Amino acid sequence: MHKPIILITNDDGIMAPGIRNLVAFMREIGDVVVVAPDKGQSGMGHAVTITHPLRLEKVDVDGDHQEFSCSGTPVDCVKLAVNKVLHRKPDVLVSGINHGSNSSINVIYSGTMSAAIEGAMEGIPSIGFSLLDYSLDADFVSAKSYIQSIVRNVLAHGLPKGNCLNVNIPAVKTKQIKGVKVCRQADANWVEEFDHRKDPRGKDYYWLTGKFELFENSDETDEWALANNYISVVPVQFDFTAYPMIEKLKNWNFDA
Repeated sequence: MHKPIILITNDDGIMAPGIRNLVAFMREIGDVVVVAPDKGQSGMGHAVTITHPLRLEKVDVDGDHQEFSCSGTPVDCVKLAVNKVLHRKPDVLVSGINHGSNSSINVIYSGTMSAAIEGAMEGIPSIGFSLLDYSLDADFVSAKSYIQSIVRNVLAHGLPKGNCLNVNIPAVKTKQIKGVKVCRQADANWVEEFDHRKDPRGKDYYWLTGKFELFENSDETDEWALANNYISVVPVQFDFTAYPMIEKLKNWNFDA
């Protein structure tokens, strides 16, 4: 019986607890290949490495699957996996499990989700998974059955061209999860500040700080779903065209 080939990556690094759990979950579904950053790459978005060479090192692991650490970004990992490791497209790409939320506007900054978007750009059914818990001892196992169910559904039904899934999981026990809610990205943003400090030599430096601000409380959004103990599933596309604006712009006068 043919087993699906499952490519796994993340942005927290190849030894992060989230990806270690995801590998274990996916090995129950198919043949796993891991290509992940050799160190944390959170917040890298869709960055690619073009100014220095990339290194790919095989990692010794228990079991019958292959793992490679990459010196680049999550997107680099996907590109190398498809072109140099698998030499083909996998049946599904799963990214994560991220430590912390990638709901709402966070999808723009997320290395986890950028890996999934890159997979979609390559024509691979792709899913990004995130758990709303930043601690190293986060409980990833509580959502195991839901994660496996989502992956099996994608394998069975596929995804439309140019689409991937952004899945966020509340940090609660299995019995507290109310189910899966398919929803849209909430209207929210980061209100940013820069903490100004001086180093021991008197030179200025800055730490990015700020707070997350939610502008709505609709029960159709991922933020509402997570606040109410649902796993949120948001379909994401990489076509950024604002289609409603096209006709409006055609009525503007662009004459010099």
